[in-house]
This record gives sequence, structure tokens and C-alpha cells, in this order.
Amino acid sequence: MKLYIKYMVSLRCKLFVKYELEKLGLHHTSVELGMIEIKEDISELQKQELKSNLAISGLELIDDKRSILIDKIKNVIIEMIHYSDEVPKVNYSDYIAQKLNYDYTYLSNLFSEVKGITIQHFIIKHKIERAKELILYDELNLTEIAYKLNYSSVAHLSNQFKKVTGHTPSFYKKIGKKRKSNLEDL
Repeated sequence: MKLYIKYMVSLRCKLFVKYELEKLGLHHTSVELGMIEIKEDISELQKQELKSNLAISGLELIDDKRSILIDKIKNVIIEMIHYSDEVPKVNYSDYIAQKLNYDYTYLSNLFSEVKGITIQHFIIKHKIERAKELILYDELNLTEIAYKLNYSSVAHLSNQFKKVTGHTPSFYKKIGKKRKSNLEDL
């Protein structure tokens, strides 16, 4: 039986969900971002208890098919940007459509209708968040970050970064270093 969970976007969330399933005596065959598969059928009582326990940590059991699909779209994007080291060989729209086995136009229209932003805007927001992380780690230069996040150039990354954050990547890096040094002085 498959269950879908909203806001499940990290490895810590996966561990928490596994723990909650074990507490209820449920055996999982798969725990992925946004989706779990359990061996048994879940009783209504178990479902309500799981729902309550997940809510305590900000996770939400999803029943509605449209919400499940929206969550799947978000999880594909988050996995692609934050957890994958390989850049997709095809453009994002084709990648998402292939992963979910739906027409991209349908997915795009549904996402925009429900979330109020386009899939492309959601991708950009996550790419900039990932760029921020990589800038603060200070292991890659901007050219390497631009390549890793599938930008055509450093200028393209810098322009989107400034549009989203209001700062240039180099200014953001200075702020991060300053913050680190202030914390070390404590």
C-alpha cells in the first residue's frame, strides 16, 4: 500500500517516518521523499494515529489525488536539484514529465493552478537555494556552481541570483564569511 506525505523533503524526514511506522507496527518496503510503501493494509485507526504523529513534526499525510501529484512534482524537483550530483541530460520539463509519466503541460497547468507559481519559478527558487548552500560551503567556484546547477553561464546564474535574493553571489559570500567570523568570536 502506498501513502503520500507532504513536506517530506529530507533524509531526516525519512528517518522520522520510518520511526513512526515502526511504532505503529507497520513494515515498510520503501521510504522515498514524499512516498512510503508499506506491506500491510493500514487500518483507519492506524492511519489517523500516523497522521497525528506526522503532524507534530510538520509532515502531512495526503489523500487528495491532485495534492499527491503536486507533491510528487515538488519532490522530483527537490531531488534533482538538492540530492543529485548529475545534471539531467534533457531539459527540466522533459525530465519531470518522464519521471512522473504525465504530459508536462498538464503538470505545469495543475502546479500553477494549485501553487500559484509556475514549475519554472519553483525550480529557480530551489536552484538559488542550492547555489547559496554551495557558495557558503566554499568548495566550488562560481563557474563550477553554475555548471553543477545547469546554468548556461556564470552571468546567467549571477543575474538570477540577484533577481531572487537582491544580492550578487560575491556579496552573499562576503556576508556568509562575516557571519562565520562573528560566530567564531562568541
